[in-house]
Amino acid sequence: MTTGVPLTVRNLHVSIDDKEILKGVDLEVKPGEIHAIMGPNGAGKTTLGFALMGHPRYEVTEGTVMLGDQNVLEMEVSDRAKAGLFLAFQYPFEVSGVTVANFLHQAVNAVRGEEISVWDFQEKLAEKMELLEMDESFAGRYLNEGFSGGEKKRNEMLQMLLLEPKIAILDETDSGLDIDALKVVAKAVNSLRGPNFGAIVITHYHRILDHIKPDVVHVLMDGRIVKTGGPELALEIEKKGYDWIKAELGLADEAAEAGVK
Repeated sequence: MTTGVPLTVRNLHVSIDDKEILKGVDLEVKPGEIHAIMGPNGAGKTTLGFALMGHPRYEVTEGTVMLGDQNVLEMEVSDRAKAGLFLAFQYPFEVSGVTVANFLHQAVNAVRGEEISVWDFQEKLAEKMELLEMDESFAGRYLNEGFSGGEKKRNEMLQMLLLEPKIAILDETDSGLDIDALKVVAKAVNSLRGPNFGAIVITHYHRILDHIKPDVVHVLMDGRIVKTGGPELALEIEKKGYDWIKAELGLADEAAEAGVK
Protein backbone atom coordinates (compact mmCIF):
# COMPACT_ATOMS: atom_id res chain seq x y z
CA MET A 1 0.00 0.00 0.00
CA THR A 2 1.38 3.40 -0.97
CA THR A 3 1.47 5.86 1.94
CA GLY A 4 3.83 8.42 0.43
CA VAL A 5 2.72 12.04 0.15
CA PRO A 6 4.09 14.97 -1.82
CA LEU A 7 5.87 17.90 -0.21
CA THR A 8 4.75 21.09 -1.91
CA VAL A 9 6.48 24.41 -1.26
CA ARG A 10 5.09 27.55 -2.83
CA ASN A 11 6.59 31.05 -2.79
CA LEU A 12 8.44 30.42 0.48
CA HIS A 13 10.03 33.49 2.01
CA VAL A 14 12.17 33.07 5.14
CA SER A 15 14.04 35.64 7.22
CA ILE A 16 16.65 35.44 9.95
CA ASP A 17 16.91 38.46 12.27
CA ASP A 18 14.88 40.53 9.76
CA LYS A 19 17.22 39.63 6.89
CA GLU A 20 15.42 37.85 4.07
CA ILE A 21 17.26 34.69 3.03
CA LEU A 22 14.71 32.75 1.00
CA LYS A 23 12.90 34.98 -1.49
CA GLY A 24 10.21 32.79 -3.01
CA VAL A 25 11.17 29.12 -3.21
CA ASP A 26 8.91 26.80 -5.21
CA LEU A 27 9.50 23.07 -4.93
CA GLU A 28 7.47 19.88 -5.20
CA VAL A 29 8.84 16.50 -4.15
CA LYS A 30 6.52 13.66 -5.11
CA PRO A 31 6.56 10.24 -3.43
CA GLY A 32 9.37 8.12 -4.78
CA GLU A 33 11.43 11.10 -5.96
CA ILE A 34 14.91 12.17 -4.90
CA HIS A 35 15.63 15.88 -5.40
CA ALA A 36 19.12 17.34 -5.09
CA ILE A 37 19.55 20.98 -4.15
CA MET A 38 22.91 22.50 -5.00
CA GLY A 39 24.18 26.04 -4.74
CA PRO A 40 27.07 28.21 -3.62
CA ASN A 41 27.69 29.15 0.01
CA GLY A 42 25.14 31.61 1.32
CA ALA A 43 22.45 30.63 -1.19
CA GLY A 44 19.98 29.54 1.52
CA LYS A 45 20.18 25.74 1.26
CA THR A 46 20.45 25.05 5.00
CA THR A 47 17.88 27.78 5.70
CA LEU A 48 15.42 25.84 3.53
CA GLY A 49 15.97 22.65 5.55
CA PHE A 50 15.60 24.33 8.92
CA ALA A 51 12.56 26.34 7.82
CA LEU A 52 10.79 23.20 6.59
CA MET A 53 11.38 21.53 9.97
CA GLY A 54 10.23 24.61 11.93
CA HIS A 55 13.43 25.90 13.57
CA PRO A 56 12.29 28.94 15.58
CA ARG A 57 15.16 31.15 14.37
CA TYR A 58 13.91 30.91 10.80
CA GLU A 59 10.82 33.10 10.33
CA VAL A 60 8.51 32.24 7.47
CA THR A 61 7.13 35.56 6.26
CA GLU A 62 5.24 34.37 3.18
CA GLY A 63 4.32 31.23 1.30
CA THR A 64 2.91 27.77 1.93
CA VAL A 65 4.33 24.33 2.72
CA MET A 66 2.02 21.33 2.40
CA LEU A 67 2.76 17.68 3.18
CA GLY A 68 -0.05 15.94 1.36
CA ASP A 69 -3.11 17.85 2.58
CA GLN A 70 -1.49 18.98 5.85
CA ASN A 71 -0.34 22.56 6.37
CA VAL A 72 3.22 22.13 7.64
CA LEU A 73 3.59 25.75 8.70
CA GLU A 74 0.77 25.35 11.24
CA MET A 75 2.53 22.39 12.91
CA GLU A 76 4.90 22.30 15.86
CA VAL A 77 8.29 20.71 15.18
CA SER A 78 7.29 17.43 16.85
CA ASP A 79 4.11 17.26 14.77
CA ARG A 80 6.12 17.74 11.58
CA ALA A 81 8.20 14.71 12.54
CA LYS A 82 5.06 12.71 13.32
CA ALA A 83 3.61 13.71 9.95
CA GLY A 84 6.66 12.23 8.22
CA LEU A 85 9.28 14.98 7.84
CA PHE A 86 12.87 14.25 8.84
CA LEU A 87 15.98 16.42 8.85
CA ALA A 88 19.48 14.94 8.98
CA PHE A 89 21.60 17.66 10.53
CA GLN A 90 24.83 18.90 9.00
CA TYR A 91 26.23 19.20 12.54
CA PRO A 92 24.33 16.77 14.84
CA PHE A 93 24.07 17.74 18.51
CA GLU A 94 25.83 15.89 21.33
CA VAL A 95 23.67 14.73 24.24
CA SER A 96 25.72 13.47 27.15
CA GLY A 97 24.13 10.85 29.41
CA VAL A 98 21.61 9.61 26.81
CA THR A 99 22.58 6.49 24.91
CA VAL A 100 21.97 6.10 21.21
CA ALA A 101 19.58 3.20 21.86
CA ASN A 102 17.52 5.08 24.45
CA PHE A 103 17.30 8.18 22.29
CA LEU A 104 16.22 6.23 19.24
CA HIS A 105 13.69 4.15 21.19
CA GLN A 106 12.04 7.30 22.54
CA ALA A 107 12.14 8.95 19.11
CA VAL A 108 10.44 5.96 17.48
CA ASN A 109 7.76 5.91 20.19
CA ALA A 110 7.14 9.66 19.81
CA VAL A 111 6.84 9.57 16.01
CA ARG A 112 4.66 6.44 16.01
CA GLY A 113 2.47 7.76 18.81
CA GLU A 114 2.54 4.34 20.44
CA GLU A 115 4.98 2.24 22.43
CA ILE A 116 7.12 -0.24 20.55
CA SER A 117 8.20 -3.12 22.76
CA VAL A 118 11.82 -3.26 23.83
CA TRP A 119 12.23 -6.61 22.11
CA ASP A 120 10.77 -5.40 18.81
CA PHE A 121 12.82 -2.22 18.96
CA GLN A 122 16.06 -4.06 19.67
CA GLU A 123 15.39 -6.41 16.77
CA LYS A 124 14.74 -3.51 14.41
CA LEU A 125 17.74 -1.58 15.72
CA ALA A 126 20.06 -4.55 15.15
CA GLU A 127 18.73 -4.99 11.60
CA LYS A 128 19.36 -1.35 10.68
CA MET A 129 22.78 -1.25 12.36
CA GLU A 130 23.83 -4.28 10.35
CA LEU A 131 22.74 -2.50 7.17
CA LEU A 132 24.88 0.49 8.14
CA GLU A 133 27.82 -1.72 9.12
CA MET A 134 27.79 -0.40 12.70
CA ASP A 135 29.22 -2.30 15.66
CA GLU A 136 26.56 -3.23 18.22
CA SER A 137 28.51 -1.39 20.95
CA PHE A 138 27.58 1.84 19.17
CA ALA A 139 24.05 1.64 20.62
CA GLY A 140 25.38 1.98 24.17
CA ARG A 141 27.40 5.13 23.56
CA TYR A 142 26.13 8.58 24.54
CA LEU A 143 24.46 10.37 21.64
CA ASN A 144 27.11 11.86 19.35
CA GLU A 145 29.50 12.35 22.30
CA GLY A 146 33.04 11.74 21.04
CA PHE A 147 31.73 10.52 17.68
CA SER A 148 33.81 11.09 14.58
CA GLY A 149 32.19 13.01 11.73
CA GLY A 150 31.45 9.77 9.94
CA GLU A 151 29.91 8.18 13.04
CA LYS A 152 27.61 11.17 13.51
CA LYS A 153 26.38 10.88 9.94
CA ARG A 154 25.83 7.13 10.27
CA ASN A 155 23.84 7.79 13.42
CA GLU A 156 21.67 10.29 11.52
CA MET A 157 21.05 7.62 8.89
CA LEU A 158 20.26 5.04 11.59
CA GLN A 159 17.67 7.43 12.99
CA MET A 160 16.19 7.95 9.52
CA LEU A 161 15.91 4.21 8.89
CA LEU A 162 14.13 3.63 12.19
CA LEU A 163 11.72 6.56 11.82
CA GLU A 164 10.88 5.73 8.18
CA PRO A 165 9.94 9.30 7.17
CA LYS A 166 7.82 10.19 4.18
CA ILE A 167 10.18 13.02 3.20
CA ALA A 168 13.80 13.17 4.40
CA ILE A 169 15.92 16.30 4.13
CA LEU A 170 19.64 15.57 4.15
CA ASP A 171 21.59 18.74 4.87
CA GLU A 172 25.09 18.21 3.49
CA THR A 173 25.16 14.70 4.92
CA ASP A 174 28.15 13.99 2.68
CA SER A 175 30.22 16.73 4.33
CA GLY A 176 33.46 15.34 5.79
CA LEU A 177 32.78 11.74 4.81
CA ASP A 178 35.35 9.45 3.25
CA ILE A 179 34.24 7.36 0.29
CA ASP A 180 33.43 4.27 2.40
CA ALA A 181 31.22 6.25 4.79
CA LEU A 182 29.59 7.99 1.84
CA LYS A 183 28.61 4.64 0.35
CA VAL A 184 27.07 3.58 3.66
CA VAL A 185 25.01 6.78 3.80
CA ALA A 186 23.88 6.18 0.23
CA LYS A 187 22.95 2.60 1.06
CA ALA A 188 20.65 3.88 3.83
CA VAL A 189 18.85 6.33 1.54
CA ASN A 190 18.57 3.84 -1.30
CA SER A 191 17.15 1.19 1.04
CA LEU A 192 14.16 3.47 1.70
CA ARG A 193 13.75 4.47 -1.92
CA GLY A 194 10.29 3.63 -3.20
CA PRO A 195 6.72 4.94 -3.50
CA ASN A 196 6.45 5.72 0.23
CA PHE A 197 9.59 7.83 0.48
CA GLY A 198 10.96 11.02 -1.01
CA ALA A 199 14.11 12.97 -0.20
CA ILE A 200 15.81 16.32 -0.61
CA VAL A 201 19.59 15.95 -0.77
CA ILE A 202 21.32 19.26 -0.06
CA THR A 203 24.91 19.15 -1.21
CA HIS A 204 27.82 21.13 -2.61
CA TYR A 205 29.30 18.26 -4.54
CA HIS A 206 28.33 15.77 -7.19
CA ARG A 207 30.06 12.80 -5.55
CA ILE A 208 27.11 11.83 -3.29
CA LEU A 209 24.88 11.91 -6.35
CA ASP A 210 27.02 9.18 -7.90
CA HIS A 211 25.60 6.93 -5.19
CA ILE A 212 22.15 8.47 -4.63
CA LYS A 213 20.81 9.01 -8.13
CA PRO A 214 18.58 12.12 -8.13
CA ASP A 215 15.46 12.39 -10.24
CA VAL A 216 15.65 16.19 -10.23
CA VAL A 217 18.49 18.64 -9.57
CA HIS A 218 17.82 22.23 -8.50
CA VAL A 219 20.21 25.15 -8.19
CA LEU A 220 19.45 27.54 -5.34
CA MET A 221 20.89 31.03 -5.65
CA ASP A 222 20.00 34.35 -4.10
CA GLY A 223 17.21 32.71 -2.10
CA ARG A 224 15.43 31.20 -5.10
CA ILE A 225 15.57 28.08 -7.20
CA VAL A 226 16.97 29.52 -10.40
CA LYS A 227 17.57 26.39 -12.45
CA THR A 228 16.15 22.86 -12.52
CA GLY A 229 17.23 19.88 -14.53
CA GLY A 230 18.09 16.22 -14.45
CA PRO A 231 21.21 14.48 -13.10
CA GLU A 232 23.22 15.96 -15.96
CA LEU A 233 22.86 19.41 -14.36
CA ALA A 234 24.86 18.24 -11.33
CA LEU A 235 27.58 16.96 -13.63
CA GLU A 236 27.72 20.28 -15.44
CA ILE A 237 28.07 22.13 -12.12
CA GLU A 238 30.84 19.76 -11.09
CA LYS A 239 32.75 20.65 -14.25
CA LYS A 240 31.98 24.35 -14.58
CA GLY A 241 31.03 25.63 -11.10
CA TYR A 242 28.26 28.21 -10.64
CA ASP A 243 29.64 31.29 -12.40
CA TRP A 244 28.11 30.32 -15.75
CA ILE A 245 24.67 30.16 -14.13
CA LYS A 246 25.19 33.52 -12.44
CA ALA A 247 26.27 35.02 -15.74
CA GLU A 248 23.38 33.42 -17.59
CA LEU A 249 20.85 34.81 -15.13
CA GLY A 250 22.61 38.06 -14.33
CA LEU A 251 22.97 37.27 -10.62
CA ALA A 252 25.44 38.87 -8.23
CA ASP A 253 27.62 36.74 -5.92
CA GLU A 254 25.52 36.56 -2.78
CA ALA A 255 27.90 34.49 -0.66
CA ALA A 256 29.93 37.28 0.82
CA GLU A 257 27.00 39.44 1.78
CA ALA A 258 24.63 36.73 3.05
CA GLY A 259 26.62 35.44 6.01
CA VAL A 260 24.38 32.36 6.31
CA LYS A 261 24.34 28.92 4.82
